[in-house]
Amino acid sequence: MSTPHVVVVMGVAGTGKTTIGPLLAERLGVPYAEGDDFHPQANIDKMSAGTPLDDDDRRPWLEAIGRWAHGRAGLGGVVSSSALKRSYRDLLRGEAPDAVFLHLTGSRELILDRMSHREGHFMPTSLLDSQFATLQPLERDEAGVAVDVSGSPEEIADRAAEALAGLDPSAPQS
Repeated sequence: MSTPHVVVVMGVAGTGKTTIGPLLAERLGVPYAEGDDFHPQANIDKMSAGTPLDDDDRRPWLEAIGRWAHGRAGLGGVVSSSALKRSYRDLLRGEAPDAVFLHLTGSRELILDRMSHREGHFMPTSLLDSQFATLQPLERDEAGVAVDVSGSPEEIADRAAEALAGLDPSAPQS
């Protein structure tokens, strides 16, 4: 990327945001922030109990991520956030207008398999269907790219860096 932008790595739970985000940040030479670290404890407790978050729960989380992204404006950075709805991405862009999105995509079967093998994460596989039901993919007027999550983390990060390198954040995507 010719200028340092903040990249929001988005997608449903289990797509690898926490794995791909740091790898991408390394390739871009910018810092990484783990979106889950911005959740208030009440959100973590709710998700750990298998209860999906509602928009009121997500607002302070998204605002905190947006403040981090705003603080990195002109410096670059990578942060993870599910950013499943357009309204969530609009809120993030309200805080950090130059943010671009990397949407990690994959089949429900692949993602469920990956989720069932990870350890120590508060998001149970039982919430995956609600994540897919909530997901609104990037629209044509949103700066960002979609990258499939098949393959190794290194392959995915390489594809992501390549896709982002070709992105002009000032132009809507088709």
